[in-house]
Amino acid sequence: MANAEEETGAQGVRGGVLRRLFAYAKPHWRLAAFCLALVLLVTALELLRPILIGRAIDDYIEGYDRRYAYVDPASAPIQYDGLSLSKDYDPAGAETFALMLYDGTDYYLVRDLTGEQAAVLEELSPDDLAELALPAEGGLTVLAGEEVYSALRLDRAALDVLRSTDRAGLGRIALLYTLVLLLSFACNLLRQWFLEKIGQDVIFSIRQEVFEHLHSLSARFFDTNPVGRLVTRVTNDVESLHMMYTHVLIALFSNSVLILGYAVVMASINLHLALICFAFLPLIFGLTYWFRRLARRVYRVVRTKLSDLNSFLSENISGMKLIQVFAREREKDGEFRARTEDLYRSQMRELYIMAVFRPGIFFVANLALALIVWRSGVSVLDATLTLGTMYVFTNYIRSFFEPIQELAEQFSTLQNALASGEKIFSVLDEENPIREPRRPKHLGRVRGRIEFRHVWFAYDGEDYVLKDISFVIKPGQRVAFVGATGAGKSSILNLIGRYYDIQKGQILLDGVDIRQLSTREIRRAVGQVQQDVFLFTGDIQSNIRLLDDAITDEQVRAAAVAVNADRFIERLPKGYDEPVMERGSTLSAGQRQLLSFARTLAYDPRILVMDEATANIDTETEQLIQSALETLMQGRTTILVAHRLSTVQHADKIIVLHKGRIRESGTHQQLLERNGIYKKLYELQQ
Repeated sequence: MANAEEETGAQGVRGGVLRRLFAYAKPHWRLAAFCLALVLLVTALELLRPILIGRAIDDYIEGYDRRYAYVDPASAPIQYDGLSLSKDYDPAGAETFALMLYDGTDYYLVRDLTGEQAAVLEELSPDDLAELALPAEGGLTVLAGEEVYSALRLDRAALDVLRSTDRAGLGRIALLYTLVLLLSFACNLLRQWFLEKIGQDVIFSIRQEVFEHLHSLSARFFDTNPVGRLVTRVTNDVESLHMMYTHVLIALFSNSVLILGYAVVMASINLHLALICFAFLPLIFGLTYWFRRLARRVYRVVRTKLSDLNSFLSENISGMKLIQVFAREREKDGEFRARTEDLYRSQMRELYIMAVFRPGIFFVANLALALIVWRSGVSVLDATLTLGTMYVFTNYIRSFFEPIQELAEQFSTLQNALASGEKIFSVLDEENPIREPRRPKHLGRVRGRIEFRHVWFAYDGEDYVLKDISFVIKPGQRVAFVGATGAGKSSILNLIGRYYDIQKGQILLDGVDIRQLSTREIRRAVGQVQQDVFLFTGDIQSNIRLLDDAITDEQVRAAAVAVNADRFIERLPKGYDEPVMERGSTLSAGQRQLLSFARTLAYDPRILVMDEATANIDTETEQLIQSALETLMQGRTTILVAHRLSTVQHADKIIVLHKGRIRESGTHQQLLERNGIYKKLYELQQ
């Protein structure tokens, strides 16, 4: 019962995912409808091709036994030995006929036959002719019924004349067959081109939407989701949808139409043989149902394992230096091997299912074909079925089971795409807990006054890292936060930029609750420099500008000069156009930090926030930054977090945090005189 409920729930989820995926293709419905029309045309052409071959066999290759009618010489396509003959005639106006006979070795012509006589001779097979015919001068004497017929042996030249219309008919069939192939090729080319365009447009839209949505999510989301998993969502999972849009959906429609078309045509040709073929369908459907159920489960497992492996790779490649420092390469290799073997086993289960399904369908299809060949062959020998009809039917039998097999495989691919769609929509459905106000207030020119009023904040539940925090930072004031690790210093900086929302209290910027301001306006006003500097692949200039065309080259250089970054930039071979590798791996820690200062200052924020900004910088570089900051902090509200108290001694106010609460506040000298926590920290560092 539980499994049934789970299956029903899964069906509902997949149905919702499929509806959402269809919504992305809705803007392209006209092009998709045109592709469906092309599919119908191609399907009709596929059904026509065997019929053309069958007609060529029956009407022209085996068509020697079709009677010739005596016609007006002016309209006769065949002139032979004084006779004006045609195989295409009006039955109502034809009275006299000629007929060609074949004894297995030679061809013979019987002339001047009535319709009844021609009908008697048409019933004779080569074996019958061998029994009933007697040799005669220049041919045979045939005893059929109560009459004797004289049959003249035909040489090669006579055959060429008499069968000239058959040759012409074969030429027409070949030409028509070629035109059908060319038309099928053109339709398939157009269909594939337009489907690929639809697929690429849709995939582009989905990938862009996922990436943009990731930018809109809060820092909390990235705290709890590995980077590798998110990369998998944007790349592998989105790409798996490509097959669904470009192949699977149209192929499902195409194969369904083909199956129905083959069934109708086979039933119209010979119902008895068609019923023999249809008797194998329950077995095919059983195999298909089994395959679809198992494949769906395996695909979901494979997608999850692949996502986990990508997360592992992302984390370990990023931390490669640490792995090498502690010489853990062998252990990490073992862990990677275990994960890849886990993925390998899941993929092998998928292959096992395919290894049973494909040969199973192939075996059933060939079993049906063997039975049909036997039964239709007997009918040909009994003269109740033509050879051309047998060819058409056996060709349809081979083709009938192919779309059924493809249909099942496409269902599994569709399930794979739906599994990826579920994971993609799980990201798109992720809501940002940082709610933007419907009608945000605007500050105009930011002065830089910051106030915390009885702020309580926890990352999880009620495990508060900040407890009843209240303070005021005046415009242009320099305030430093100090305290032991985990005291809540960085949390205060994150709250100022509204990367997280508080549970209690208020945070005011220029007297306005920041929850009434747009995050874009807040973060434009707050320039944050972190301890761990992230640089993007590109060049020096693009890492300072960050794709903001409003920042001119002059402003980029002015910011670099202000923080003394120009000293090392101008020594680089290409200066501001010097390539920057991923994460700035070719630059020193001090150089990366200087670039992060230049980046922040290029945006000209009214509030400077520095979280251990000088922790990774040597003393000489720190002195360069400090001398630049003295000028830059003039007129700006500056907030500092530092463990080295020597960097905050000249702050206008120092706030000491301990276990999430403000314990002390004052200038450097005032705090030393109080003989409290600050003095103990100072003495420990001294």
